[in-house]
Amino acid sequence: MNAPIDDNTPSKPSNFLRGIIDRDLEQGTYASRRWAGSPGDAAHHEQGQPDPAKIRTRFPPEPNGYLHVGHAKSICLNFGLARDYGGVCHMRFDDTNPEKEEQEYVDSILDAVKWLGFGWSSNFNGQPESHLYYASNYFDHMYRAAEYLIEAGLAYVDEQTPEEMRANRGDFSTPGKDSPFRSRSPADNLTRFREMRDGQHPDGSMVLRARVDMAAPNINMRDPAIYRIRRATHHNTGDKWCIYPMYTFAHPIEDALEQITHSICTLEFEDQRPFYDWLVDRLAEGGLLKQPTPRQYEFARLNLTYVITSKRKLKQLVDENVVEGWDDPRMPTIVGLRRRGYTPEAIQLFCERIGVSKADSWIDYSTLDIALRDDLEHKAHRGMAVLDPVKLVLTNWDEVMGSGHLEPCALPALPHPPEGTESPVRQFTIGKEVWIEREDFEEVPPKGYKRLFPGNKVRLKGGYVIECTGCVKDADGQITEVLATVVPDTKSGTPGADSVKVKAAITWVGVADGVAAEVRLYDRLFTDAHPDAGGKDFKASLNPDSKKIVTAYVEPSLAQAQPDQKFQFERFGYFVADRKDHAAGKPVFNKITGMKDGNWAK
Repeated sequence: MNAPIDDNTPSKPSNFLRGIIDRDLEQGTYASRRWAGSPGDAAHHEQGQPDPAKIRTRFPPEPNGYLHVGHAKSICLNFGLARDYGGVCHMRFDDTNPEKEEQEYVDSILDAVKWLGFGWSSNFNGQPESHLYYASNYFDHMYRAAEYLIEAGLAYVDEQTPEEMRANRGDFSTPGKDSPFRSRSPADNLTRFREMRDGQHPDGSMVLRARVDMAAPNINMRDPAIYRIRRATHHNTGDKWCIYPMYTFAHPIEDALEQITHSICTLEFEDQRPFYDWLVDRLAEGGLLKQPTPRQYEFARLNLTYVITSKRKLKQLVDENVVEGWDDPRMPTIVGLRRRGYTPEAIQLFCERIGVSKADSWIDYSTLDIALRDDLEHKAHRGMAVLDPVKLVLTNWDEVMGSGHLEPCALPALPHPPEGTESPVRQFTIGKEVWIEREDFEEVPPKGYKRLFPGNKVRLKGGYVIECTGCVKDADGQITEVLATVVPDTKSGTPGADSVKVKAAITWVGVADGVAAEVRLYDRLFTDAHPDAGGKDFKASLNPDSKKIVTAYVEPSLAQAQPDQKFQFERFGYFVADRKDHAAGKPVFNKITGMKDGNWAK
């Protein structure tokens, strides 16, 4: 995925963004661009060779938290479009807010994008290029752009208090009022701005604002702030700056310097697009950016039921120890989904299926689980596990099979292996004692019950047909053992009973070779499908049963699992060997999802 693909790539589902790109390519909108390698200064736009990339997109996260499933949609969209059109996608950090940004988040974001299957390197005509960028690398250019706007009478330093600015901004029915500092001369504004840069004024005492239109119907055009004073150490530039650009100012400049063709963002930025266009057009007129400038396009963000995607709220869950870190398997973060056991292929399939549109809608969480099952159905090895064990004793085993005898058994690890291949075989043994699920025995069976009860026969999957004869209870009436006999075949008289018809087969694990394992049964973190909608307290709907830990028994093949290896526990669903805690001799499995959506689907 690091290199552009050729024009023979299979067609992808159509959407409005592909329509825009197709139109731009047909009209040659960006055909005149020249690419000089690493952007960062004005000279970059006057040098270089014709750009070999048909389009340039970007994924621009702020490194103030871990990425979540909503970001996965944006990653798949931006990197996927670049891949499909023979272009490149820039990996860029919008690191303009040093108070909330950390190197830890930078590293985690890069790792998440790679894990999802995407990269930021290209190779055109044998020349490798890395497209990893930071907004902070452009701070010098942004500062020059701010001074140009001041000199052109398009920006001014405002010394109103935040409360005064808010009051004078107006609302949707009332136009804003001019700041008393709006009529300052460019020379005075330039002096004040340089004083801000040189640390002569305290944090929050003044801001630089673009001079646009205080009566604009779009409130975002009412002289937005573009620089503020912040004394904070930056993860990339250290203490070089005490003023930092606002996102709405920095982002268009970054796009233009990197010659992005299609700046794709979510719908909440739609009202910011007029300022985006105003800024790049003004700076292009002043020669600080080169035409054609990029344009912004918006799509509907991912709204997934039973999930919150606010980084602030996710950080609150971490800070308050509601969850066990950003990678808690109940978290919708990419590291959480990865540890839970979701695969990159499943997430890409999910993003492809939900599509791209401009209409806000809710996607049911089951859609993600369906994609996971579709991905793992032919990849995940099968295995038997008993999650709520009770011992089953075959009382005639010694008589029929011999005292202490263990009979070898085998089943395919992949019932439906890829065409042209054979399934691996998993091997285990059956003996006098096996573990079965407690729910597989009923002393007094309900109507329609087909599993073990006195007088009924079932097959131990991969083993023998047995007939239940009763149970053993302790002093409190708790069942401690289920009793049964091996049923001989009616024709041969030997164990097996292939000619005996039964109505059920149950899973089991041999006591002799079964291995105890910690199994973490994860469920959805919230009981409300829209936990933070309408200003609700999202913590009020936390699911108290979102994590349960049981001691289970697993067959030998599962005990040999490697960390992050996925399995289908027969009848229960898909599980993964925990990538942090699973170890030889101490297996730990996380439940990813069940065989189907039951209670939640209802």
